[in-house]
Amino acid sequence: MIRLNDIISKILSYHPSAEVSLLEKAYVYSAKVHKGQVRLSGEPYLSHPLEVAGILTKMKMDEVTIAAGLLHDTVEDTLAEPSDIQNLFGEEVATIVDGVTKISKIHFLSREVQQAENIRKMIIAMATDIRVLIVKLADRLHNMQTLGFQPPEKQEMIARETLDIYAPLAGRLGIYWLKATLEDLSLFYLEPKVYDAIRIGVAERNEKQEKLIKEIKQTLTEKLKEAAIKATIKGRHKHFYSIYKKMMEQDLAIAQVYDVLGFRIIVNSVKECYEVLGLIHSMWKPVSGRFKDYISLPKDNMYQSLHTTVISPLGERMEFQIRTWDMDKIAEEGIAAHWRYKEGHEPRKGMQDQYAWMNQLLEWQSSLSNPVEFLDTVRTDLLSNEVYVFTPKGEVKALPRGATPIDFAYSIHSEIGNRCVGAKVNERIVRLDYQLKNGDIVQILTSKNSKPSKDWLKFVRTSTAKTRIRQWVKKEEQQDSIVIGRDILEKEFKKANVSISKHLRDEQLLEVAHRFSLKSVDNLLANIGYGKISAKQVLNQFLPQPSTQEDTSHGIVKKIVHRIKRKKEDSGIRVKGMSGMLIRFGKCCHALPGEPVIGFITRGRGVTIHAKNCRYLSNVDPDRLVEVEWEPSEELNYLAKLKVTNISKRGMLANISTILSQSDANIVNAELQTTVDKKGISTFTIEVTDYNQLKEIISKIKNIKEVLKVERI
Repeated sequence: MIRLNDIISKILSYHPSAEVSLLEKAYVYSAKVHKGQVRLSGEPYLSHPLEVAGILTKMKMDEVTIAAGLLHDTVEDTLAEPSDIQNLFGEEVATIVDGVTKISKIHFLSREVQQAENIRKMIIAMATDIRVLIVKLADRLHNMQTLGFQPPEKQEMIARETLDIYAPLAGRLGIYWLKATLEDLSLFYLEPKVYDAIRIGVAERNEKQEKLIKEIKQTLTEKLKEAAIKATIKGRHKHFYSIYKKMMEQDLAIAQVYDVLGFRIIVNSVKECYEVLGLIHSMWKPVSGRFKDYISLPKDNMYQSLHTTVISPLGERMEFQIRTWDMDKIAEEGIAAHWRYKEGHEPRKGMQDQYAWMNQLLEWQSSLSNPVEFLDTVRTDLLSNEVYVFTPKGEVKALPRGATPIDFAYSIHSEIGNRCVGAKVNERIVRLDYQLKNGDIVQILTSKNSKPSKDWLKFVRTSTAKTRIRQWVKKEEQQDSIVIGRDILEKEFKKANVSISKHLRDEQLLEVAHRFSLKSVDNLLANIGYGKISAKQVLNQFLPQPSTQEDTSHGIVKKIVHRIKRKKEDSGIRVKGMSGMLIRFGKCCHALPGEPVIGFITRGRGVTIHAKNCRYLSNVDPDRLVEVEWEPSEELNYLAKLKVTNISKRGMLANISTILSQSDANIVNAELQTTVDKKGISTFTIEVTDYNQLKEIISKIKNIKEVLKVERI
């Protein structure tokens, strides 16, 4: 077991002015409150906080962090209170201990990849001081080193949690030696047979490769000496878990994993890094696609290095990492490196501030120009904008900062949100506008009779919640408007002595809805209720219309509408093989000369002429159909009715009437209206000589840019 004197000696070696009395005081207090407690190994419980403090000295942390390491389990595992820690050891130590305690209380039930990432983000967001994470990782490392004393099922659970949560956290903070150690320990407990196979395979290969490693280092040393570059060369083997990952990803046996051999070259300047890279590539053939420049483009945690893979003289792959001494400090210890004190210097004023480590980092990394941006990067991808909370089943939900129980409810399911009547956070009833905090456990209370409130829109944060609430409110308002619209329309119909009940049952009111570009009768009634359409407009559709031969138009319409010419007696059509037949034209289709037509014999009323595609003919007796044909005639005119739908724009009527005039079509009647959605609908009754003239007119009107549709009705 490590002793307090060892810890003090270590911290004084890199920080001679450290406040040793704080560590002594923390040790005495920890020994007092943990007295009588024993670990599963049989050792006194105090051995654990001492080992954690020892790991923190390996990271060269300050005395505040190491004191927190000695005290990190006091609040969770003894009768000590957070207020006791603050009164005795100050706010900084108390903040770190409190943060570690909160994280230790979280139970990770989900093993999904996305959930693991959310948990990692949540832990970082909970750590108001980055040193909380460093102490927690040191705590987890010692627990993993002594995991053999736990029962097998707990070994697997803790190892899985370490691999999913804590090893990636160490990597995010740039403490790669810690990440590798946690991964290898996790693999030992999760896949013991695979771990042994890799260990044996690497050991066997090491014996064969020792000579090669020695030769490579010797050759490289000579080349660097010729180039006048001072460098330190370290040979290394990949850690077991990285070999395991490659075996799984590429379905390889241990003997097939070739690039387990690596070298690290440490030089004095960035310029020399690139010079060394050139020398290596001139000596051995580089592997395509395996070069990474993390000096020009550092990782989020400020890791910097050049990576390249080459083929050795024996045909094996070798990986080289090239970096400066400062980069090596960052690569080895990550964020922890920035808490070091320079020998012989007192800590600067304000070092207690939670962002002080960033200022020291900026001294070493002069290339950074935006401190705020870097801070956000280290706190993992702007985590300050998110909050992470638990469902009662242990699932983590990521929500925007300021999110409320209503946002949480809608993130679970729309129905949960719609039926929400209250919420419990950490087993206590809270208001629905309560702002959730990291680590909260949220339970939503629902009722079948409850429904969303428009007032919720004032405080919800997520777009999902806002959209669902608006949809519900709109639906409710529409139902109210339908009732109001029906009432208004009934009163208007009653004034005109027209029975509305009859029309509500048939398709006539639906037809009227379509004229206003609405899909249903309910939509029509809702628009009346909203006041967008007047009941009088709808009533007018049911009242008798003036004759099409009467000039009842006004304004510009009056100027372009002329009276219909009197038709000749001759009908212009003949029934094949017959003469003297009474001929009349069906009002359902208004067939025109040139259009394919057919006759239908009606009892006592002669032959009615229909267009061959007329819908009326689909249900008639085929034995009563007769062939008919058009007789050439230049004197007769025929009525056709066109409906033009267009984007409402000034001058549209003039454009259409110009086309009709130029096409020698006489306008008999014109009806104009504008719909709720700002569309113009014009209905023209025109005189044409034949079907071809009508087709030409339709084609020309369709070519007007603003015209959406032209129909013959």
